[in-house]
Amino acid sequence: MKVKYEGGQVLTDVVPDLKKTKFSLMGIIFFIFCAVSGGAFGIESIIPASGPGVTLVLLIVIPLMWALPMGLYVSELTNLAPVDSGPYVWMKMAFGEFWGFAFGLWMAVAWYLTGASYIVLATDYIGMYVPMSPMVKLIVKIAIILVFTVVNLIGIEEVNVLNTIFTFIILAAFLAVGIVGLAHWENNPFDPFMNVENGAFSSLGVGIAIGVWMFCGYTAIANLGGEIENPQIIPKGMKWCIVVMVVSYILPTLGGIVSMGPWSEWGSTIDYSSVLRTHVGEWAGVAFMITAVISQLALVNATTATASRSFMILGKDHLCPKFLSTVTKKRKVPIWPILILAVLNVILVNLDFEILVIILSPLLFVCYVGFAIAFLKLRKLYPVEKRGDLYYVKGKISPYYIVISMMFIGLVGILMNGTEYFLLGYVLILFALLMYIICKKVYGGLAVENPQLYPINPRTGLAQGDLIRFGRFFLIFGILSFGGSLFLRWYEGGWGHDYYLEMYGSGLMSNWELMISILTWLGVGMLVMSVILHLVGKKSDPIPEDDE
Repeated sequence: MKVKYEGGQVLTDVVPDLKKTKFSLMGIIFFIFCAVSGGAFGIESIIPASGPGVTLVLLIVIPLMWALPMGLYVSELTNLAPVDSGPYVWMKMAFGEFWGFAFGLWMAVAWYLTGASYIVLATDYIGMYVPMSPMVKLIVKIAIILVFTVVNLIGIEEVNVLNTIFTFIILAAFLAVGIVGLAHWENNPFDPFMNVENGAFSSLGVGIAIGVWMFCGYTAIANLGGEIENPQIIPKGMKWCIVVMVVSYILPTLGGIVSMGPWSEWGSTIDYSSVLRTHVGEWAGVAFMITAVISQLALVNATTATASRSFMILGKDHLCPKFLSTVTKKRKVPIWPILILAVLNVILVNLDFEILVIILSPLLFVCYVGFAIAFLKLRKLYPVEKRGDLYYVKGKISPYYIVISMMFIGLVGILMNGTEYFLLGYVLILFALLMYIICKKVYGGLAVENPQLYPINPRTGLAQGDLIRFGRFFLIFGILSFGGSLFLRWYEGGWGHDYYLEMYGSGLMSNWELMISILTWLGVGMLVMSVILHLVGKKSDPIPEDDE
């Protein structure tokens, strides 16, 4: 659909019943911090895998090549289209209904799984100091779900107040680790620079994969775009949040490396709490572990708010049940999505943390790269010269820096997380195609409100041109699957068989050769389907000219 853009914001008040909340700069910073980070937990694994020096360098490079580009395009697009379900809206505006649905669903599933993973981690941290039976663990998980469901039902203001409290506690704890560690400087932080046993390529690959994960989630604020009264504050808040995160990662990590050794035992017998336990006392280590629980609760709080807004605009667009876009009369919050999320969390928290991460990681990387490409397309549809005083990224080179950086790091993240991550991610990637067909036929999609602008092909019952769009879908992911299988066969060929057998023992994920074969033939099959669908679609289901 060709866009006639005269300037200013677009698609405002898509859900007019939502309550508008004015965010302070600190409120924006802390909400994003809680949605993305919650502290440096996870970086401990990079140190032995990559080496101390590489770890510290990556904590500077990754923000420049991943966090900052993501923050820039999220800030620009949220200001252009300040609505809830932002990621879905961006893809719909750039590439149409099908791609909007696919990316909206992937992002929603990723947020659902992310929230559940943090609940599992919070319970595991508690279990380190309070022995619990499996039943007690489940009760604790359900209690966490209920608490943050209630908080989110009260309203977004209360969510952010709690985020502010959590953030102060988390930052204070990691500041203490950094100061205490630096005060007991004993080791050279760049000796060794990298893990020579793993080799340069493997050291960088593992470090980048984990490091990128530590800087994911900046799109969270976009899911609340329709509830932020002053979206113009988001760019400033985003930049300050990235600075806060970088400092909160580097300072305690540097302090830990220089004061604790050996470096190879980080993530197993040594962690951030060890710094305080060794140099201050056991009580300080225990206090820090309490902070670890608070960190996960902060992430649960923020992701509950984010995930519950994922389907709001899809409901308005007739691509999912309409009740998912309704809000309460008094509090102006999406009651049904919040309650449904609570029920799903009760189910999901029975899975192990590793399984949850395995499923969601590829989705996140695919989505973040897709949004960057949409950002570039939307600049053509909505020229910055016409946007007036709306925030946009300055400079002719900046948009290409954003897209190229995101594509490079995203591809590294997808491929170097491991074969099992890559393969299981495809299950949900293909699931989106199936769900679109079902939802389009059941609910009607954009054609319900405007059949002239969004015509239906009577032969397929889908949007005009969807067969060609499906062909492009299979082409993109077919190339990724086939090319990824070749890369992984080379990258993991020397150790993959033994590693996955030892890691999983039995089942599909224990058989590295089978997983590689599935990816190879899946890629071939998708490429063949792309050709067939393109040929059939070109003849019987062409994309309308206004949609190109």
